[in-house]
Amino acid sequence: MPTPLEKWVDEVAGLTKPDRVYWCDGSEEEARRIVEAGLKEEKIAGKPVFYELNHRTYPNSYLHRSHPTDVARTEHLTFVCHPDRETAGPNNNWMDPKEAKEKMTKLSDGCMRGRTMYVLPYMMGHPKSPYAKACIQLTDISYVAVSMRIMTRMSKDVIAKIGSSEDFVKGIHSVGDFDPNKRFIMHFPDEHLVWSIGSGYGGNALLGKKCFSLRIASWLGKQEGWLAEHMVIMGVEDPKGNITYITAALPSACGKTNLAMMQSTLPGYKVWTLGDDIAWLNVGPDGRLWAINPETGFFGVAPGTSMKTNPNMLKTLLKGTFYPTLFTNTALNAETNEPWWEGMDGNPPAHLLDWQGKKFDPALGQKAAHPNSRFTASVYQCDMLSKEFDNPQGVPISAILFGGRRTHTIPLVTESRSWTHGVFLGARMGSETTAAAIHKEGVLRRDPMAMLPFCGYNMGDYFRHWLSIGRRLKHPPKIYSINWFRTDENGKFMWPGFGDNIRVFKWIIDRVNNSVGVRETPIGFLPHLSDLDLSGLSISKEHLERLFAIDVHESQKEAQDAEEFFGKFGDRFPTELMEELHGLKARLKGR
Repeated sequence: MPTPLEKWVDEVAGLTKPDRVYWCDGSEEEARRIVEAGLKEEKIAGKPVFYELNHRTYPNSYLHRSHPTDVARTEHLTFVCHPDRETAGPNNNWMDPKEAKEKMTKLSDGCMRGRTMYVLPYMMGHPKSPYAKACIQLTDISYVAVSMRIMTRMSKDVIAKIGSSEDFVKGIHSVGDFDPNKRFIMHFPDEHLVWSIGSGYGGNALLGKKCFSLRIASWLGKQEGWLAEHMVIMGVEDPKGNITYITAALPSACGKTNLAMMQSTLPGYKVWTLGDDIAWLNVGPDGRLWAINPETGFFGVAPGTSMKTNPNMLKTLLKGTFYPTLFTNTALNAETNEPWWEGMDGNPPAHLLDWQGKKFDPALGQKAAHPNSRFTASVYQCDMLSKEFDNPQGVPISAILFGGRRTHTIPLVTESRSWTHGVFLGARMGSETTAAAIHKEGVLRRDPMAMLPFCGYNMGDYFRHWLSIGRRLKHPPKIYSINWFRTDENGKFMWPGFGDNIRVFKWIIDRVNNSVGVRETPIGFLPHLSDLDLSGLSISKEHLERLFAIDVHESQKEAQDAEEFFGKFGDRFPTELMEELHGLKARLKGR
């Protein structure tokens, strides 16, 4: 008698009509066969799915060129289909589940004809972790099958683990005909189902990534009492060998991957990487907050990654193991057959093919690599990988950081007054746009906890959930606001950033251990400047003081703008956070 899993696969195959159905086992040999299919048999717009790169310099690495219309997440075509609009909230596009199912059924009829349906069994989290989830994704393209093997723990053991149960997360994905007018990513939280068609791009197609690990998982977390967060997880080792585990939420263009793989400039301090994108946070039996990274790979933006900005990431990409490394929509050095992107070390090669495979002409004023070009690499290639990465229990978190790109107003580091005040700092966070983003600089975009595009339900309820988690913690982490991006009157960054951010982490660890004090201000607790380790750093006293300066007028404008943003969530916005806002305004007024 077929299991619920087998029935579901048969049902989807009956709708999508693939030529064959292949159940993956996650083995190295299988990965090679699937890559081979992408090199020779499968096509995108008449071209191969994969191109083999120079394996002497980039071992086991391949280039993928996506469809020209399919190069980024399509948030306007991404829907969260709760039974009612209010549960989805103003932070999500909503569609009635019945209407969404009808639309996707119609679009999916025969969409895999002529292709192979790959059945991908994978775990999000270590199979022995009490926090892990068993998942199945169906896809019709080798790029997704290979990527998911890199990004998750794919194995036939997952099928045995699911057995006759119906308790598994379902993902249906087809590239369809890549028609942007038939491109949708639908989430059905109550069914633990994601259904995506028309796109082969990472965030739209690797359904274990943002779709499940954040949108569906955040809803699961609300029901089950945990948090799914868009966060770095890292361990910071001090000269005595003690390791403090920290999570950090930062919106895009704020250096999340660089932070996760930071190369310390302080002697005796070392960073251990556990993840650069996703953290699942659970209240442990000991009353502490424990974090796991449900993924096993890096899916990072290539442009700007270099030996200067992130040497550890470059080393990871060059290492090569039995997991392939994929480069998506980068340029190609036609002489050496190596990937290339803007911001890489050295001068641009003389003979470049752009991200679409055409001869690159710099005179046209365009980029050779797509600005959102990506690399996909296994965490097990990273020399900085924490020895606790595969610990089923995860790691205990001592500090949570909320950051953004702010040229003024927000100090380098601020400690919250309490858990509730820390949730307020996360709820009001945001980033200023760069010129490249929307052709206009300095526009503030609120992005609470860096989760605005990824929270699978009403964010007013999400903030309440954060507060409820705090009430269950006997030993809550300290919460901080960080900002590496304050500028002087010439628009130059006053803080060096990158490896020197370890100096801020050292102060945070000192605070966790209660070895230094703070000064109280209207916005929270700030360091005594003498407690910051600035040894070997060339920074003027004036700049240092300005990094922590509080402009009352600017802070009042910030509070007013945050209040307008909070108003979008109506009576679902927690009164506790509104009280924090009113308290801030009162303290600023009395300043």
